[in-house]
Amino acid sequence: MSAPAPASGRRVVATLLRTVFICLLIAVTLRVAMPQNETIWTVDDTPADLVRLLLGIVVSVFLAVQLFYGPKDAHASRTWLYLGLAAVPIVLVLLVAIW
Repeated sequence: MSAPAPASGRRVVATLLRTVFICLLIAVTLRVAMPQNETIWTVDDTPADLVRLLLGIVVSVFLAVQLFYGPKDAHASRTWLYLGLAAVPIVLVLLVAIW
């Protein structure tokens, strides 16, 4: 049983919200992963900063790859529409708060 195709407008808005959400998550991840006490060039002096930076880069690359795998059916588009409407403002406030 196949699901009906999502409305074109809903699909575009869902994809846009999903893209904005993932880009904001990448920005938050990179901001949190920056070294706390040093510059980016001396990050290898402190092991905790190095691990934080490497994990941040890995998570950011994973999220960037997810940008290319969009929702494929009506249910996924509807989920991203609702999730995007709720999550994008929250992540935007989080990004402003940590910057």
